[in-house]
Amino acid sequence: MPRIFDNIQTALLPALRDTLAVAERADFCVGYFNLRGWRSLSDIVNGWTGGAGHGCRLLIGMHVAPSEELRRRLRVGGVDDALDNPTALREKRRIAEEFREQLTYGAPTNADETALRQLSAQLRAGQLTVKVYLRHLLHAKLYLLYRQDPINPVIAYLGSSNLTLAGLAHQGELNIDVLDGDACIKLVHWFEERWRDRWCLDISQELAAIIDESWVREKPIPPYQIYLKIAYHLAQEARLGLAEFQIPKAFGDTLFDFQIAAVKIAAHHLNKRGGVLIGDVVGLGKSLMATALAKIFEDDYHTETLMICPKNLVAMWEDYVHTYRLRAKVLSLSRVINELPEKTRRYRVVLIDESHNLRNKEGQRYRAIRDYIERNDSLCILLSATPYNKTWLDLSAQLALFLRDDADLGVRPEKYLATLGGEAEFMRRHQCPVRSLAAFEKSPDPDDWRDLMRRYMVRRTRGFILQNYAHNDPETQRKYLRFADGRKSCFPARLPRNVRFTINDADPADPYGRLYSPQVVDTLNALTLPRYGLGNYLASRPKSAPTAQQAAMINGLSRAGSRLMGFCRTNLFKRLESAGPAFLLSIERHILRNFVFLHALENALELPLGTQGAELLDSRYADEDAEEALDAGDDEDADEDEEDRSPALSSSDSGTAHRGSRLRSEADFRARAAEVYAVYASAGAKRFKWLPGALFNKRLAEHLRRDAQALIAVLDFCGPWNPAQDAKLAELHQLAVKRHAQEKLLIFTQFADTARYLKNQLMALGVPGVETATGKSLNPTELAWRFAPDANGKRAQMADAAELRILIATDVLSEGQNLQDCAIVVNYDLPWAIIRLIQRAGRVDRIGQQSERILCYSFMPA
Repeated sequence: MPRIFDNIQTALLPALRDTLAVAERADFCVGYFNLRGWRSLSDIVNGWTGGAGHGCRLLIGMHVAPSEELRRRLRVGGVDDALDNPTALREKRRIAEEFREQLTYGAPTNADETALRQLSAQLRAGQLTVKVYLRHLLHAKLYLLYRQDPINPVIAYLGSSNLTLAGLAHQGELNIDVLDGDACIKLVHWFEERWRDRWCLDISQELAAIIDESWVREKPIPPYQIYLKIAYHLAQEARLGLAEFQIPKAFGDTLFDFQIAAVKIAAHHLNKRGGVLIGDVVGLGKSLMATALAKIFEDDYHTETLMICPKNLVAMWEDYVHTYRLRAKVLSLSRVINELPEKTRRYRVVLIDESHNLRNKEGQRYRAIRDYIERNDSLCILLSATPYNKTWLDLSAQLALFLRDDADLGVRPEKYLATLGGEAEFMRRHQCPVRSLAAFEKSPDPDDWRDLMRRYMVRRTRGFILQNYAHNDPETQRKYLRFADGRKSCFPARLPRNVRFTINDADPADPYGRLYSPQVVDTLNALTLPRYGLGNYLASRPKSAPTAQQAAMINGLSRAGSRLMGFCRTNLFKRLESAGPAFLLSIERHILRNFVFLHALENALELPLGTQGAELLDSRYADEDAEEALDAGDDEDADEDEEDRSPALSSSDSGTAHRGSRLRSEADFRARAAEVYAVYASAGAKRFKWLPGALFNKRLAEHLRRDAQALIAVLDFCGPWNPAQDAKLAELHQLAVKRHAQEKLLIFTQFADTARYLKNQLMALGVPGVETATGKSLNPTELAWRFAPDANGKRAQMADAAELRILIATDVLSEGQNLQDCAIVVNYDLPWAIIRLIQRAGRVDRIGQQSERILCYSFMPA
């Protein structure tokens, strides 16, 4: 009676090993063979001498996956069983590669290494011979064992177990032993017919070579070759992109080689994953690369592009659209709330310039853009030289514009998973898919974020370009890139320079001595700033309960209070350090706004609430005085295009000597505040949110009055501003007319008031060709073209009289513009973020800069 081996009650492997131990040779026919699985039998076969009649012959019959077999059977025209020599050799190579791939699975172990080296030695010694049967698919599982026994010379095991560790011992199988002599002889004849078939090919030496070339090899692989192997696989997507896409003819020889490579790689990411972030450092031509990328998809996939950018870059993008004949619409970031929900038709590609401005997922602009991309299934091109600001969430917020939080990204935060102890613990803690954007947001590890961004971002530094794409000038030993017309674009050295001005605290006539005195500084520190913390002054029991709408406004006031108060105080100190006129104007505006509120409270009127967004106190987003911005009366996403119609102090006042005759006393401010409130209540009513003064307690009026009186004392102490005594302005004038009298100067300040003051004073001192670019400039890009016509290709359109030598700009020009006709940057006041200085220098330190050095002057804070 035959025995049954099912690997449940009785395992096949022990019986097979016992029989092999008394046998002198064996023949196996299986569907699948696992190289690592051979170790369960290799020690016994290793005792055989090898060669004819003293080894093991292994016939492998099943060499396609079940799914592929099904496809072959069901394909139109049926199965073509015809074989020829080229087909057989091709199949032989394919099967050998499948065995090579086996060795890439799983982590190597010492036991595997020993067994595989033994397998290689047995293949070369003839102890094991392996053939593949190609005539047709063969699923048989047969083990024949031969021994010196006159009664029962052959024992067979027949069933379903492949020559794998799972098939022999672990998974459920069904096998029987065959001891009948006649049946065994018939099985031997069946095996021999297939072993000697013309289309049964020997792959023993190929398998031995595969093992010897793998990690099993005894001779160590040189580390440099391992490095090249890693680099090859890490660069796989870059290589695919370079081969997959072509640069449109419209760009001719416009792009450098490094830009062409970036565009093709970005095209691969965009096509495969639905979005890409072009994050090259400033000055490497991201805008032109993004235009080429949009043109590729327009040519290849007939898409149209929606370009979303800051207001000051609209003209620049419209020029790109016109120059390269793009089917595109350019939309200011300030208009997305009004335009995207209903009015804008479907664009299959959305390009977002300066995408780092979209870090707040709760912002109205962010939601409008994200919803539009999701609704239209648009591909997304993001541009940012500074995609990371404070936290890794800055990156995920930008990716989330086109990726759902639970989308399968195909990659996990491996470092974070390792710290938790594995995927199971991660799921227990966080309850989100482990290969999702939400999972990466849980990880604090930079390596996890690098792994993620490698799939979505193209970013190169100047050092990378210098090392991989630049040429070396043998005469000057400088690195350069070569334009299509032969011109050289060198990489200049950035040289920092300090500018200082003298302050005499003992001189009563020194305006900066008075501004920076303890009396002024202590007054600013002691301000209560009640208008920025109205939530702290709500009456506990108002006479009339607030309506639902008023309650919503009150809730907003409570949330923003402490943060806005801190920002306001910081902003006053920033303006104090920037320029005297800017600071004094801000003080006057602050006093006037306090008295507008006092006028309402003292006359039982409603309070006009302006914008409460902290971004209005951050010069990265707004260069006007926060007191003027508050008069806009809109929500946090107020339309930047709307002209300020504040009846408060005019911005143009900053360009003249500070007025000493108006608004000096409390009576002056009260009279003007009554006029302002009347305008607010009539022509400007819709521009504010209104709350009854009765909802607030008496402390609000007390603190408003106390702050206003303290600031009036500051105005009296500082006195009228006299530009002739402005030592800081005098140093700037020296830079413009003596040290760099024939060169262009790009002067940056955080505040529009300072910019206007500097322009007016330089012009009054006889300096020609001066202009300002601020958030209220109608067309900052046109000013950039007038200042740098060569860099922007506008020389032929520019009359000599229109060209500027000095451009005074707020940070509206610190991003996106080409200003490399100039090589001197002056920071009139220092921003509180180092990245802002880098971005400013990046306006002139760009491709096409002809100067050998960039001078970066900075007025050091007093």
